[in-house]
Amino acid sequence: MRAAVLHEIGQDKLEVLDDVEAVGFGPGKVRIRVRATGLCHSDVSAMSGVLPQPAPFIPGHEGAGEILDVGDGVTGLSAGRRVLLCWLPACGACAACKRGQTQLCLAGFMNAGTPNFRRPGGDVFGFAGTGTFTEEVVVDAGCAVPIPDDVPFDIAALIGCGVTTGLGAAINTAKVEAGSSVAVIGCGGVGISAVQGARLQGAAQIVAVDPVASRREAALRFGATEAVAPEALGDAKQRITAGEGFDYVFEVVGKSATARTAYETTRRGGTLCVVGAGAMDDNLQLNMFELFFDEKRILPSMYGGGDVLRSYERAIALWRAGRIDLESLITHRVPLANVNEALEQMRTGTSLRTCIEI
Repeated sequence: MRAAVLHEIGQDKLEVLDDVEAVGFGPGKVRIRVRATGLCHSDVSAMSGVLPQPAPFIPGHEGAGEILDVGDGVTGLSAGRRVLLCWLPACGACAACKRGQTQLCLAGFMNAGTPNFRRPGGDVFGFAGTGTFTEEVVVDAGCAVPIPDDVPFDIAALIGCGVTTGLGAAINTAKVEAGSSVAVIGCGGVGISAVQGARLQGAAQIVAVDPVASRREAALRFGATEAVAPEALGDAKQRITAGEGFDYVFEVVGKSATARTAYETTRRGGTLCVVGAGAMDDNLQLNMFELFFDEKRILPSMYGGGDVLRSYERAIALWRAGRIDLESLITHRVPLANVNEALEQMRTGTSLRTCIEI
């Protein structure tokens, strides 16, 4: 079986091998033939060591395909069923799930420490307990979410992470109000989805901020009312809000420097929504007086900040109705053999989302 493997953390390229085996199939598991997967920035962050992940590992957590086989005890799923992969399935029994905060369930994270692939040289992990840069993967049944037949695999893959995360940040976490002002810092696939979420919520001004001109141009097509380079954000704040700051600012980069900029760009009493996944040793500095005096709400958003299954259904309904554009998020397509091209497109900012077709 073919798969793209990172041998050591810190390497910047993947090796596509044909001696990988998906393992762990048994009761409560499903085997999936992956058909399409998106490259998310979290995959690159795991490769570089920003996000913790044992190696060697197969990146990819934003995938879709069809079920090949189901293990004993699995109900509601069968061979041939089209599914997207949920990298953070809810167990339904932990304290977070019982509170209705299923996006905070830790059961899925436990899978990240169990190898679900093997090569002649030893075990191989799947990123975030999945690993979709491969032809087949074995996961818990809860990771396989059925999708309607009219949803293409590439669209379903995006809904599996980036779209759900960005839309949910605006709709579930920040709860953007109609007529408000919004800034989105970082306009890759997740940031563009946050732009679309803010537009759906009725924001009056949506300023997209990104250093890459092509991404700024794309943001305008997806609903941003203005798009600026980072150095022009201060001017936009002054022009649009008379210097007060935006009602909502979304940080979709995952770095303390941009989070600090986002905080300073948020008005007093406004909302800073942290969407980007950053490093454990990258600390955001705030002083106690400004926290008290500014009364800004700082809201992290994990996987869209809501029940992911409901969020998937909502995204599909909005896509069907033409309220969100998912096809245009896919700016590049490459076969698995050319996966390193996708990495270069991500690192240079030339893509919003690259679909890896398998």
